[in-house]
Amino acid sequence: MAPRISTNRGVRITQVLTRSPAPLADSAVLQTYDAAGDKGRTDLLLVNPPAPDGDIWIRSQHRVGRRSREGMIWPQVSLAQMAALFPDRDLAVVDAIPHRMTWDAFIRILEEHRARYYVTQVTAPTLDNDMYGVFRAKALGAVTIAFGTHVTPLPEATMRDFPALDYVLRGEPELTLRELVDTLERRCSSTAGSLASEADWWPNVDADLSARLLRMYTDSDPAPHGNPWQPAWTGGGSLEDQLARIKGLAWRREGRLIVNAERPLIADLDDLPLPRHDLLPLDRYRAPLVGGPYTFVVTSRGCPGRCRFCIKHVSYGESVRFRSPANVLAEIDQVNRLGVRDVHMYADLFTVNRDHVMGICQGLVERNRPIRWTCNSRVDFCDAEMLRSMAQAGCWMVSWGIESGDEAMLRRMRKGTTLEAIESALTWSREAGIKNWGYFIIGLPGETTDSIRRTIDLAKRLPLDLALFHIAAPHPGTPLFFEVVENGWFRPGTKWEAVDMDRSTVLDYPNLTAEELVGWTRRAFREWALRPGPMWTYLKMLMASPSLIPSALEIGLESLGWARG
Repeated sequence: MAPRISTNRGVRITQVLTRSPAPLADSAVLQTYDAAGDKGRTDLLLVNPPAPDGDIWIRSQHRVGRRSREGMIWPQVSLAQMAALFPDRDLAVVDAIPHRMTWDAFIRILEEHRARYYVTQVTAPTLDNDMYGVFRAKALGAVTIAFGTHVTPLPEATMRDFPALDYVLRGEPELTLRELVDTLERRCSSTAGSLASEADWWPNVDADLSARLLRMYTDSDPAPHGNPWQPAWTGGGSLEDQLARIKGLAWRREGRLIVNAERPLIADLDDLPLPRHDLLPLDRYRAPLVGGPYTFVVTSRGCPGRCRFCIKHVSYGESVRFRSPANVLAEIDQVNRLGVRDVHMYADLFTVNRDHVMGICQGLVERNRPIRWTCNSRVDFCDAEMLRSMAQAGCWMVSWGIESGDEAMLRRMRKGTTLEAIESALTWSREAGIKNWGYFIIGLPGETTDSIRRTIDLAKRLPLDLALFHIAAPHPGTPLFFEVVENGWFRPGTKWEAVDMDRSTVLDYPNLTAEELVGWTRRAFREWALRPGPMWTYLKMLMASPSLIPSALEIGLESLGWARG
C-alpha cells in the first residue's frame, strides 16, 4: 500500500492581527491566598540572619558588627528582649549564626512562617547580606523592620538603597517596635482613634506588663504642657498621621523618607520584662573556653567614657542606666533554671558603678548559684577589693579595653587611662584569680609604627591570658567616623562591607596604608601568641576542660591562619 501523504495546513495560514491579550490567571491564584488569609502565619519573626559566607559573625544592638575571629557566638539577647514585650503575639526568634544556616535553609524558614512582621538585625559589614533577607521576607508579604547600630545613624541612606525595607527602629528598639506594631494592627479599626482608656491600649497583655509599658512610655517621655503620653493610634487621623507620631521611627510617606523625632531612652531598665532566653538556642552559643549552654545578661546600658571610636556614642550618647542588682539576679535565676551555668555580664561597661557590681556579687554569693561568669571592664573603673569580690562570686575572666600601649595615643583617643593604671588593674585581677583578656586597636588616628611597637611590647609585658588585636574601624555616627570623613582618610571606593575590624580596614593614612595596618595587626597577634607563656597558659586551660579541646583548636588554628595572612 502506498504511504498516505499528509496535507500541510501551513499553506493556508495568512497573517492575522487581533486584540487577543493573554488571559489573566491572578483571580484563580489570589482566591487561594485569600482563602488562606492569615492562617498559619507567624505574627512576629525576630531574626539574626545567616552570615555572608557561612562564617561566624557578630551582630548586636549594643555593638558594631564584625566577623568573630575568636570563634565567639554571641547570644541574641536583644531579640529575646524584644520578644518579651509581645506575649500577646505569635512570634518566633530565628538565630541563623550558631546553626551555620545557609540562605536556602533560612528562606525555607521564612516560607514556613510567612511572618506578618519581619524584624532583623543589621550591621555595616553584612549590610547587603542582611537586606537580602529583608527582600525575601517582603516578597512573602511581611512588613519589614530593621534595627541596629548601622541603621540608627544612617536610616535614610539605608532605606534609599533598599526599597524593600519598610521601617527602621532608631536607637533603643523595644518601645518603638511595640508602638509600631500596635499602630499597624489597629489601622483597620474604626475605633482606633477613640481608644482613650488605658485599659484598651493593650487588651491582651496582663496587668503587670501593661503597667510596665505605660511607665516606660510615660516616664521616659513626659509630654510638654502636662499632657500625658498617649499611643500614636489614639490621636486619630490617617495611618500616616499616626506613624508620624511614633518617636524613633524612620519610614516612607508617599515615596518620601521620613525620620521622626528621636525616641527618649527608657528611664528605668527594671521596667523591661525579663528577656525570653527560652527562645534562643542556648546550647549552641559559645565563647573561648566556655561550653554551652551559655548566654548574655545585660546589666546596664551606656558608658561615661568618651573614647572617640566607640559605638556607644550612637547607641546611648552620654547616658548610663543600670538594672537593679535584684533584677539582674532574677534573670540569672531564670537562665539557671534553663540549664545555663555560664553567663557573660553584657554591658557597655559592667564595672561602671562600684555599688552596683558589689550588689550583684553579694547576691550571687548569698544565692550560691552554680554560675561562672565573665564581664568587661576599664582599668580606671576597678579596684583590688572589687575584683576579689567578683572572683568570690564566680567571675573567672575580665575583658579589658586596653587599646594602646602608647600614652599619646591613649590621650588622643580620649581613653582616660595611663599605662601605669593598665598594669595595676591587670595585676590586681591576676592576684584575685581572674583571667585577663586584653583588647587592642591598631590604626586609630595618630598611629605610627613606633606607637604600634609600644602596643605590642605592652601586650607582651602584661599578665594576659588572651589577647585580641582589632583594626580601627570608623563606624558611622562615632566621632572617629566624622574625623575620618573630614580628613579624607577613607580609602576610595569604600563599601560598608569593608568596615570589618577583624579582617580588613578602609583607612588610608598619609603615613600608614590600609595594607600596612592589616600587616601590623597580624604581626601584633603573632608576636603575642607565639610565645611560651601564652601557649602554656592555653594548654593548661585546655587540660582543665578537655571537652573544649575540639572547638578551642578550631578557633586557635583559625586565628593563627589569619595572623599568617
